Amino acid sequence: MATSTKTLGDWFKDFDREAFRLETWDDYSKSGGVAAYQAFLAGEPQPEEYRTAGWVTTVGNAVASGKRVYRVHILARPLTDYLRFELSWGYRRNQQAGEEFFILDTTGQGNPIPDAPDFWLFDERVVGAMNYDAEGAYLGVDFLEGDQVSRFLAYRDTALARAVPFSAWWDEHGE
Repeated sequence: MATSTKTLGDWFKDFDREAFRLETWDDYSKSGGVAAYQAFLAGEPQPEEYRTAGWVTTVGNAVASGKRVYRVHILARPLTDYLRFELSWGYRRNQQAGEEFFILDTTGQGNPIPDAPDFWLFDERVVGAMNYDAEGAYLGVDFLEGDQVSRFLAYRDTALARAVPFSAWWDEHGE
């Protein structure tokens, strides 16, 4: 299947070694998981469909087959309500499936890659550049290959060099 005909879902099934994600938004509440987010805000327990979401299976299957799924989230404190939800419910849930998380906390300092967009990077060769509207609603993905990939590799490398493992960050700053 040619890259131009693959969907993001196809890439999650077909990558060979690693899938890396850079997250730069403070609020993805318009992009899915709305019922779980509302439950979180209301102080209710996690809905079963959130705890057992398809993403958990996707990650678990990839990790069980020897692949790496990992991400860095660039954020600053104080956390938005959405980040409190994503980190306390989503990240901790996904860690159990084997996904690795890192935090690049820019509180009190500049963002070392302010022009970096949200993206997925598959096997260091294909980028899925994520598109969102001004409210954070997901609009789709643009796939990039070849010469365009080097810029995203540099974003990844800079983010990872400045980030700390999520668990250590959460122990210090989590709510």
